[in-house]
Amino acid sequence: MIEEGKALFLQIAENVEDAILDGSLGEDTRAPSTNELAAFYRINPATAAKGVNMLVEKGVLVKRRGIGMFVAVGAREHLLTERRAAFADRFIQPLLAEARNLGLGPDDLARLVRERATDTTEGTAR
Repeated sequence: MIEEGKALFLQIAENVEDAILDGSLGEDTRAPSTNELAAFYRINPATAAKGVNMLVEKGVLVKRRGIGMFVAVGAREHLLTERRAAFADRFIQPLLAEARNLGLGPDDLARLVRERATDTTEGTAR
């Protein structure tokens, strides 16, 4: 579960975000505490706290004094918006640049995506 070469606190934050996105941590529900995360991942509580605090700063988690951390209302939509933008920057922009280099137009790309998506849904991803 822990990746080499990536800061642990970032991995903790991403794992909590993933749980929010996949619905296993619903909005307005209690999130794992710093100590719970530290015990689960066998890391220093300060490292887990850094990841949690990052999510608080982003508005994904909210602190409720005396009862713990909770997933903010609207957190899932916020994360989807953020990740979609990052997806476009990380994958779509380079895809478009390479397509231009290869002389592929938008229709060619759409066809290739549809073909690959069909292959993947049929269990025969290339």
